[in-house]
Amino acid sequence: MWTAPRYAAKDPAQEMELIRQNPFALVVSTVDGVPVATHAPVLPGEEGTLVGHMARANPQWRSFASAPDVLVVFSGPHGYVSPTVYGTDPAVPTWDYAAVHVTGRVELIDDALEVVERTVAAAESLRSPSWEPTPASRERFRALLPGVVAFRVRVRTQQSVFKLSQDIDAERYARVRASAAADNPRLAELMGRS
Repeated sequence: MWTAPRYAAKDPAQEMELIRQNPFALVVSTVDGVPVATHAPVLPGEEGTLVGHMARANPQWRSFASAPDVLVVFSGPHGYVSPTVYGTDPAVPTWDYAAVHVTGRVELIDDALEVVERTVAAAESLRSPSWEPTPASRERFRALLPGVVAFRVRVRTQQSVFKLSQDIDAERYARVRASAAADNPRLAELMGRS
């Protein structure tokens, strides 16, 4: 990923927070030299790893043994910024966004149930009220496991872009953030933290 230094994350914790808040990632690998991608839930794992799962019916996972290098793309809040928001002329539109790209080596792991349960717990932690699986729900998870493949990515590189109008003056920045708050509150919240 091309990154301009002025749009880099201030620290790795900012990147990890984007991953936690936006775990539905794009997992990209190659099959016979052709890029293949699957949208899948992917979470931070143990130090230096990510864990995720996908449908066993998806043929992409079969390529992991012969082509273990993957790119995992996490997209955060994003939005178009119209020149009408700036209140100045001349002006040009732009797109504010945040993303984290992770490369690494992928390997299959046996405990798909643990990965699925961790995924549910992570997703539910972002909700209120949250749902707690019952024993009957856990049995349903176990019944579905033959259709699931779990994987771990051992992170090699991590790059990010947090392009959030930080290169404009404070008055226009406040206007952009206020506009985002009305139409795209998650983007406005991210702008407030960056």
